[in-house]
Amino acid sequence: MRYEEPIFRPPSEAHSLILQATVGCSWNHCTYCAMYRAKRFRVRPLEELLAEVAAAGRAFGPGVTKLFVADGDALAMGLDRWEPLLLACRAAFPRLRRVSAYATALNLLAKPDAELRRLRELGLSLLYVGPETGDEVTFQRLAKGAGFAEHALAAERAHAAGMKLSVIFLLGAGGTDRSAEHAEGSARLVTGMDPEFLSLLTLTVVPGTPIATLAERGGFELPSVERMLEELRTIVARSAPTAAVFRTNHASNYLALEGRLPRDRDRIVEVVDRALAGAVSLRPEWSRGL
Repeated sequence: MRYEEPIFRPPSEAHSLILQATVGCSWNHCTYCAMYRAKRFRVRPLEELLAEVAAAGRAFGPGVTKLFVADGDALAMGLDRWEPLLLACRAAFPRLRRVSAYATALNLLAKPDAELRRLRELGLSLLYVGPETGDEVTFQRLAKGAGFAEHALAAERAHAAGMKLSVIFLLGAGGTDRSAEHAEGSARLVTGMDPEFLSLLTLTVVPGTPIATLAERGGFELPSVERMLEELRTIVARSAPTAAVFRTNHASNYLALEGRLPRDRDRIVEVVDRALAGAVSLRPEWSRGL
């Protein structure tokens, strides 16, 4: 496989083959994100991708069971690229059971229902979507390009096509001034999107990003660790997904948790309360990262 680095993938794709079908992010305006700022978005030539899939099939073939299609939001590709690519993957990897990709609400909403259903038929079964918040003011601050209603509708359409969703929210994204609204709105949006997988990360203010510039000018301040734990508690206590695998095991977080919501809600809230009381150790700053 050929890669234009840096390459990013969700933690749960650690054992997946990564195919870089697009380079960069088609949106690339999120104020907190530095992942693709050095890249100009483009879709790689289909001939190159098919050749890489064929070579990987010869090298790894039956060993590939999961495939992650990169970069930032490969769902931006049209069906004319996705269809031959997924058919080639099916032929090259006979034991392939899951194909996944990052997606944005904008790209989901841009695709007709029939196209989403066809993508699912071809094997694209899991989409990673990062609303980051459920608070409209924070959506605007983060420059997500879509708000609460758009993310809820995008999730509805993905589910109608038979796809699963893994959604990501950022603790601290509302700053000190919108912390409560961010947490409460995020809980509502978790309920509205009803994902199969839910992850919480902690916002890191990365130098060189617009939100870092805003922070330098006094326009944004991260909440305290205690306040971000309270945000975590609110999201867990007030969200109502049907059955979501829940994780906060990303390296950015101060407290690593896992379980299922709503089944394990009381247990998780109890652990957060103990952490707030100082009875559970938090991840030290030196060991946190992106």
